[in-house]
Amino acid sequence: MLKNYLKIAWKVLLRRKFFTFISLFGISFTLMVLVVATSLFDHTFGPQMPERETDKLLFVNMMREEIQEGHSRSGPLSYHFLDRNVRTLQTPEKVSINSMFFQVNSYINNRKLALDIKYTDQEFWDILDFNFVEGAAFGQQDVKSANRVAVINENTRKSYFGDAQALGQYIEVDQVKYKVVGVVEDVPVLRLHSYADVWVPISLKSQDFNKPGLHGTYFATIKAAKASDIPQIKKEYASMMAEVERQRPEKGVKLSSFPDTFLESVTRTFLGNGKESGVSIVYGLLAGLALLFMLLPAINLVNINISRIMERSSEIGVRKAFGASSSTIIGQFLVENVFLTLLGGLLGFVLSALVLWLINDSGIIVYADLSLNLRIFGVGLLLCLVFGLVSGVYPAFKMSRLQAVEALRGGSK
Repeated sequence: MLKNYLKIAWKVLLRRKFFTFISLFGISFTLMVLVVATSLFDHTFGPQMPERETDKLLFVNMMREEIQEGHSRSGPLSYHFLDRNVRTLQTPEKVSINSMFFQVNSYINNRKLALDIKYTDQEFWDILDFNFVEGAAFGQQDVKSANRVAVINENTRKSYFGDAQALGQYIEVDQVKYKVVGVVEDVPVLRLHSYADVWVPISLKSQDFNKPGLHGTYFATIKAAKASDIPQIKKEYASMMAEVERQRPEKGVKLSSFPDTFLESVTRTFLGNGKESGVSIVYGLLAGLALLFMLLPAINLVNINISRIMERSSEIGVRKAFGASSSTIIGQFLVENVFLTLLGGLLGFVLSALVLWLINDSGIIVYADLSLNLRIFGVGLLLCLVFGLVSGVYPAFKMSRLQAVEALRGGSK
């Protein structure tokens, strides 16, 4: 029966070319926007290289001091605070301290290269899953001895060394020479905690280590032994912060700092620095926007489908006169609609792939590698099916109410 439904659906779509074109355009455009948006979201917050184990990772980015009513300051943390309070937490498997990335200059063949440099410890390489194409990360001894060694990304290797060997060679950054010990795949700039062009030992910034205070230019990356340890890490961190606040000489100053997932840190920044990160609110807003974005073309498609059904009322009447049941005709129209939306979905996927390629090629997002992975494909396919069912149920129901005599006259009940 399904095979017959599909044959009928194909003939109907070919016969009503204008309707087919309008419907396919609306479906494919809607799906393209949703898939591209989902791909961007997944690329930023999903498990991607080098932050693959996102369910085990937390990041400490900010410290907020509420000095008095209406007066506060917030920003990245000091190495002093992170080393003495975060690195000593008992629950995490590993804790890394790394700097923000800073823009530096390098010169090769009278050409300036603007590079982003990050200072990291050895644990940084243990926690994050970089893909090394040459060499390896610098080790604990390099950090301890403050050796001038560097890991660079593929783009920097190509820009600085061309086709020549990079491993074991020296790269000069802000008039300081570093020996290249490893080359990794480019990390997209959206991965703020791991992104850089050049990574060097954090001990080269040892002048910051003993500076008192809470604020500085450093972050902490925390890895749990297993995902179920995350709540305990957050609880231990909260206890530590309460103790730090209690020991502060200034009384009445409230401190706020949290170990968050990357998404939690972003939502907390935009929605306030309270105890709740606001992730559930963001998910609710995104789901609402996606539903609204799908609902508008779905309603339009419902109207088109109803008009199409009225045009085919004689056909429906003939089929009913020859004994076709309402459920059979409903099934036919639902199959037609789902078939149409799947075709629109296929076109939408092609358009999405084109748009993602254009974004990658344009360099708008540095080192972006947006793609239609299995998660994105699954979401898109689900959207297609939901779209097809939502826009087809009511027209199919309305069609089932037509009586054979009324249908043959071109009317509706």
